[in-house]
Formats: sequence, C-alpha cells, structure tokens
Amino acid sequence: MKQQKPTLTSTFEQAIAAARAQSGTGEGAAPRIAIALSGGLDSSALLHLAHAYVQQHELTLCAFHIHHGLSPNADAWLAHCEQQCAALNVSFEARRIQLQDAKKSGTEAAARKARYAALGALCREHDAQLLLTAHHLDDQAETVLLQLLRGSGPAGLSGMDAANTAASLLQNDNLVMARPLLQVSRKQLESYVAQQGVTHIHDESNDDPRYARNALRHTVMPALEQHFPGFQERFARSAQHAQSATRLLTELAEQDLLATQDGDQLDISKLRALSQDRAYNLLRHWFATRGYSMPSTAWLAEMLTQLLEAKYDAQLLVTHPDCHVRRYRDRLHLTPKLAELEGQREDQFDDKPGTAFRWNGETELAFPAYGGVLHFEVAEEGLDPDWLRSQPLLIEFRRGGEKLKPAHNRPTRAIKYHYQALEIPAWERGRLPVVKSAKDLLFAAGIGMDCHHLSNGAGRIRLRWQAV
Repeated sequence: MKQQKPTLTSTFEQAIAAARAQSGTGEGAAPRIAIALSGGLDSSALLHLAHAYVQQHELTLCAFHIHHGLSPNADAWLAHCEQQCAALNVSFEARRIQLQDAKKSGTEAAARKARYAALGALCREHDAQLLLTAHHLDDQAETVLLQLLRGSGPAGLSGMDAANTAASLLQNDNLVMARPLLQVSRKQLESYVAQQGVTHIHDESNDDPRYARNALRHTVMPALEQHFPGFQERFARSAQHAQSATRLLTELAEQDLLATQDGDQLDISKLRALSQDRAYNLLRHWFATRGYSMPSTAWLAEMLTQLLEAKYDAQLLVTHPDCHVRRYRDRLHLTPKLAELEGQREDQFDDKPGTAFRWNGETELAFPAYGGVLHFEVAEEGLDPDWLRSQPLLIEFRRGGEKLKPAHNRPTRAIKYHYQALEIPAWERGRLPVVKSAKDLLFAAGIGMDCHHLSNGAGRIRLRWQAV
C-alpha cells in the first residue's frame, strides 16, 4: 500500500513539536512563540500556520517585522504586516534598523546581521524563547548549492538546521530559532496561500540578479528543476548526510581536544601525533569553541606547517583576523588582539617615563595607560600603610634589569627569571607593569611583592594587579 504523503499542516505541526522540545517549551509549558514576518509569501504562510497552531494549543503568538529602510516600499510593507496581524489578533511589533559596515561586508550580509540582532532583542523583550522563520525546502537547496560553489566543507554543506541556537547571531543566549517549513517546497506554500486567500507583498530586491542567491533562484534553479525534477529534496538529503558527518567530526574533535589540551593551550607534541586531517579538524573545532571565525584551509595548512616545523623554543606568531596564534614552550596559544597601551615602550631602552602617583588610602587605582587596576588589599603581611603613604610611587612597564626577591629565604632574581619560572609567555610580559618607590622595586604584576619592605602587623597592604 502506497504511503500517503504528509500534508503541509501535519509537517508543520511535527516540526513545531520538535522545536518546542528543543527550546524547553514543550507540553506543559505555555511559551510565547515569535515569528519573523517580512510580509512576503513565505512568512505570510508561516503567520497563518502558526496562528492556527497556537489557537489549537492555547499558546501566545507574536510577530516581529524588521524595517531595513532599503526599499521605497518599506513603510507599506510594515503597514501590511501590521494589518495582517491585527486581522488575526496577533501581537505585532516592528523595529527600524540601520545597517552597519555595509560597504565592508556588503548590503545583503549587513542587513542579515542587523535583522537577526533585532529579532533576538525583540524576543528577549517579549520573553519569547522560540523564534520561527519561514525558510523552506527551496531555500535549503539554494543554501547547499551556494556553499558548494564557495568550496565549503561538511559544515557548510549541512545547510540550515531545523532548529538551533545562534547566540552570536541573535545576541540572545536563551533563544531557539526554528525553521518549521524546511521540508515544505515553495510550490506547496504557493498553493496554501492561494487556497487560504492569504495576501502578501513582493520584495523587488528578490528580483535583483546581482545578489548570488537571486541569481541561483531565477536562472540555475529553474534549469535544475527542468532536468532534475525534485532536486530540492535530494539536496536536502545530502545536507542531512553532511550534518551527520559534521556531528561525527565534532565528536572526534572533542576527543582529540581532550587528549591534547593543557589548560587553555594545546600540547604541540600531541598535536604532531595526529594525522593532518585530524589536526585540521581539531584546530577548526578549537577556533569554534573560542568563538573565532573559521580559518580557510590554505591559512590552516600554512599555520600548521609553521607550528610543527618551528624549534622547541621558538616564539612563533601567526595572525588570524580575530586573534593571534602563538607558540611558547611547545604549547599552542590563542590570544586576543589587544590594542597597544600608552605606557608601553617600543623597547627596553626607550626612555618613555612611567606614571608617578601617591597612595592616599585608596582600595584601588585605575591606570588605563597600563591596561588595568592596581588594588591595595589589607593583609597580615605587607607594606606598612604609613610608610606607603609617605612614598613617591611610580608605575611603569619594566625597562630591563629589574630584580625582585619574593621571600627572605629565596634569592634575588631578575624579573625575567621569575617570568620564565612561572611560565609567563613573552607577549604577556610586555603588559605587566611594575611599581617602584623612590629607590626600590615594590611589586611586579604577574609575580608579586618584593619582600624587602614587607612586615607583619594589622592593616598591612599588599598590591595586586588586575588587567582590564
């Protein structure tokens, strides 16, 4: 007996049930569900399907419209969406946005970034934990094809998930974004809105072939449909296979990360034992866990070659758009790109003066030129507060040759020696200031107090540096 094909409504309801379970708003909860409403055919169909669903399940629905201001018809689209929601008694709110960095990233990318950030903010303001978008089967096919044309790997070819969190995109940690129409074709949606008499707007920008997705939609996809009918479903199956492969690669990367990680760093000797493919997979995963953009294969190959071929004591630096990749004592570090501080010298022979100051009993003093705050903490062993008040003090980055004695039973050593003993990498040393009195070194950030002026007694003061 031939199995009956599920209806659009049943497909939608199954997808919503799965998304609610993922977002923690399943049966027994009364969540506020939100939809992204542009007013076009797809989102208008979504509005009516979601409205019927929430009525049946006694839930609350709200619709959010993002006004980009890019089209002369944008005000009319907003009014149309508001009218449609009013007719269905659905809560509606619109938000006007301005695009940032459109010249740098392109109008399409800038609009997408701003749109999703606004949707995330609206969901947070309305206490919505589930956001529905109108992406459908044809959109999935376009996404997979675009990623293939870009030379993407399994992660890119996975296309869009039925539901996922995207905290960096939505700027909302508690929001699940679901695509309940992802198994529904555009033809099915066209049939639905015709049968239901759903009115919708037409965004003329969707006809502009300068945008890659539009070029595919209006030229490539019709040709594929003519010669390979139903190709969208096959693309979607390929995306599911890619999703499965990506999950397996992630599991392997997590195992390799656990085996090679040493604190926040990677042990290069263990990284070297992996095959090249596993090393690439691990490094991509490591970048992802740190929130950095995915490096290209060419960049990754060059970086790995430099890292593995450098000598043990090499202080290697490779620059990534989001961070620095450094090697120190056979460990691999990912460090943020930090702005140069005003107090920094070009080298230890630079005669740039430090900053003179007096301590008048404050618990802390901020020194922005040195990138942090100096704390004065009460301790049983420390500097006599009366003596400290009487001293002209100086904060500066080390000039070279400074020495520190950490305890009476320990020898006086150069600060450089202490850095090495504490395994403080060279790039961190340049941002660790020292504090001096008129004659002596009192404190070195990252190391601690010099013992020469320490004594025991009530209310003694110890210094502590906090980078900000």
